[in-house]
Parts: sequence; structure tokens; C-alpha cells
Amino acid sequence: MAPICCNKELRRTTKQPDLTAIIQSRRLLISGHIARMDDDADVKMILTAPPSENWKRPPGRPRITRLNTVQQDLRDYNLTLNEAVDLAQNCPLWRLMSMYGTTHS
Repeated sequence: MAPICCNKELRRTTKQPDLTAIIQSRRLLISGHIARMDDDADVKMILTAPPSENWKRPPGRPRITRLNTVQQDLRDYNLTLNEAVDLAQNCPLWRLMSMYGTTHS
């Protein structure tokens, strides 16, 4: 048996999905859960509220936000944020869509 030389070969041999695909899938699952929450839920208000006008990012903090990351994930599915929020209202369909990327990476 030949030695396994790289991560791609190891994942193919073990039939395991790419770790980044798993993380993306879970990020989308939790985003769908948040999208289905009531608009007055604390979690939804905190994660979707824009920063105040006089707020400045502290030095050394990342420029990309959680919302930007989710929007990047949605680009893989050719969805906008508004389309994703509408789609997330159908929980089984959203779960199928977000899990598809994990099992077929």
C-alpha cells in the first residue's frame, strides 16, 4: 500500500469532507436558525444590527465581520443575503441546501 502523501488524498481515502466545507455548512445552518428567529430576539438584533456611526474598529481587529463571512459562503450557492433569509424560512430545504456543500465538496 502506497503512503498517503497529502490531505486531499487522505480525505479521498477516508471519504471525509473538507474541513472548511464542514465549517461553512455549520455557519450556514446557524445563520438559517438566526434568520428564522423573531425580529425582537436578542441574538438576531445583535448579529444583524449595523454599528453606530461613531464606532471605530479597534487596532488589530479583523476587518471582515460575521455577516461578511456568511455572504461569502452564500456566493458559493449564488444567493444574496435577502434570498437566503427567505429560503431559510423553510427549515428542511435550508438544511438540505447547507448540508449539500459538506457532502459534495
